[in-house]
Amino acid sequence: MNHQDPTIDISVVVIGRNEGERLQACLASVHAADWLGLRRELIYVDSHSQDGSPALARSMGAAVYGLGDAKPCAAAGRNIGWRAARGNLVLFLDGDTLLEPHFLSQALPSLADPCVAAVWGHRREMNPRQSIYTRVLDLDWIFDAGRVPYFGGDALVRRIALAIVDGFDDQLVAGEEPELSRRLRELGWQIEHLDTPMTRHDLAITTLRAWWRRAERAGLAYAQVAARYRRTADPLWSAEVQRNRRHAAALLAWPLVLGMSLAWLPWLAAAWLLFSLFLLGRSAQRCRWKCPQSAVLAWCYALHSHLQQIPILFGQLHWWRLQRTRQAPSLIEYKQVM
Repeated sequence: MNHQDPTIDISVVVIGRNEGERLQACLASVHAADWLGLRRELIYVDSHSQDGSPALARSMGAAVYGLGDAKPCAAAGRNIGWRAARGNLVLFLDGDTLLEPHFLSQALPSLADPCVAAVWGHRREMNPRQSIYTRVLDLDWIFDAGRVPYFGGDALVRRIALAIVDGFDDQLVAGEEPELSRRLRELGWQIEHLDTPMTRHDLAITTLRAWWRRAERAGLAYAQVAARYRRTADPLWSAEVQRNRRHAAALLAWPLVLGMSLAWLPWLAAAWLLFSLFLLGRSAQRCRWKCPQSAVLAWCYALHSHLQQIPILFGQLHWWRLQRTRQAPSLIEYKQVM
């Protein structure tokens, strides 16, 4: 691990795998941002790309590192990046994001509080009309501002806090940021979410298969992290895992119940459909604050929130199969190479 260099104030760590033009745009946004006179360095960590990303990053002024023999993994990439970093602050970005030019000026005042380990802002989709999947998933990035339990993939973090907890857990193929946040909070650190733009993101989900695989990866992460902490005072994601099992089981049983009702008691089938619409409408109303200008989008997001429970359950089942056979999980990819 490098020692802090007094000539560097902030280290920007970008991770990526086969991001192509998205990576070029990301690095360009870093160069174009307002750094308030701070001295910075740019680090790119590549996860076995096959599209020339390392050479591209090097040509744009980044120090380039690779995973070596390690499997593609965001946590491993971020660890390589921050351990090579020389600044006392580390700005983590994913290679499919664009940094908002004035984020730093909004974030630095929060770090005046020595208890704050990490600051992050809003990530939103740069092209939400790319597909119905992207338009709906854009709402997943909307969180309340204030002191929060965890940060996401884009965050400004104190390097000393990372060093104290030894960084991200590279045994996790997803969910590494909330897991790291839990360990930070356990030591008394705080995390601040700002009501300000931080990054624009290119989710690039245009097919049902990509939507499914992304949710499946989330399910694997839930199961893996919950298994680790279920017997602790802060059982991260244990409640979510249990809730997902019940929710997905109900959804899978829904067609059977409807079919049986239609065959035997049509009036009961009608009542079942009305009750299902009521529940969906209640979910749409609860998430309306995320899209106050569009009731239709709120209904679509509510439908997504329910239906994604099925691939999330499949992700959990995948994790349990791996546990039984004593295999390590591998990255579930959903994006096309650009």
